[in-house]
Amino acid sequence: MAKTDKVLVIGGGVGGLAVAIGLHQRGLQVEVVERSTDWKVYHVGIIVQANFVRALNMLGIGDQAVKAGYAYRGARFCAMDGSVLEELPGDTAVDGLPSDLGLTRPALHQVLTAKVRELGIAVRLGVTFERFHDDGDGVDVAFTDGSCGRYDLVIGADGNYSAVRKALWPEKKPRYTGQGVWRYNVPRPAGLDWSDIYIGKSGGKAGYCPLTETDMYIFAVFEEPGNPRFAPETLADEMKKRLEGYGGILGEAARAIVDPALVVYRPLEACIMPAPWYQGRVVLIGDAAHSATPHLGQGAAMAIEDAVVLAEEMSDRPAGAALDAFMERRFERARLVGTSSIQLGEWEMRPETAGDPIELTDRIRKKLAEPV
Repeated sequence: MAKTDKVLVIGGGVGGLAVAIGLHQRGLQVEVVERSTDWKVYHVGIIVQANFVRALNMLGIGDQAVKAGYAYRGARFCAMDGSVLEELPGDTAVDGLPSDLGLTRPALHQVLTAKVRELGIAVRLGVTFERFHDDGDGVDVAFTDGSCGRYDLVIGADGNYSAVRKALWPEKKPRYTGQGVWRYNVPRPAGLDWSDIYIGKSGGKAGYCPLTETDMYIFAVFEEPGNPRFAPETLADEMKKRLEGYGGILGEAARAIVDPALVVYRPLEACIMPAPWYQGRVVLIGDAAHSATPHLGQGAAMAIEDAVVLAEEMSDRPAGAALDAFMERRFERARLVGTSSIQLGEWEMRPETAGDPIELTDRIRKKLAEPV
């Protein structure tokens, strides 16, 4: 395969925008298509760690991400009454940037889209692929707006329910893990500079993470038998039910959950692809390749790491060799995060089989602090 020059990115989310930035900075011609017409993301918080900050810094936007969020001291595990069981402090990530950061998804989206606009990367909204054909020398793509294009590489960065993955591996689908996640933004108590995880309640866990000087978000991950669907007007009451019995800051903060329209609930469905994540000149990254559960707070970080590594490998070698090198660097790391995240959820639902969630979380945090 000849050296890659022209790339199509399908999906304008975290992974898609990050890989577009990385490839453009290395001299490749990049185009992004995003099926959404308004290019917005839902307003929830995310927890990110050293590897996320380091990867964004490699794209030249680490400082912007830190300024858009709230740097805190690390993770603490707490008992149900709020008493601290163990602290897992973070270390400096790179160039003096913090290793633990909370920020909203819209804030991260703004950082990424601002960089894309600054670089002049072409983004087409309200458009995705209709079909593609890889002839070995390139990929011909027909788009939903009637246009066509030919590319040296196509990147599927279109999330957990990836249409690119479905086209190449129709049998690989996300499966319900048995749990769902609830999120709600509330005021941040003055002086709170940890992300706390409360354990000890059957079926799941809960906690919070600072997002800004004034805000934090509450999360609750619990077993939801049968993968139920909830009426929108009941979401605040349902989330508060799952937080019953907690004390400390979490118990106080739960009282602020009053508006069902501001509760974000989703069932946890995961799909961890075997290697390789590519066929010919079409490759998957991020959740399209290895969606996991949020137990380790690594979804966005894994997508951005994928983007950085793929951009590095694509910059100076033919596509086939570059994709092999990409898989060599990414597969085991992403699989470790995915399987460990799912394992934590299994332990929460089946405590009789549980190992030590604090030890596992600490071990993975330290592993991911190492360079890719």
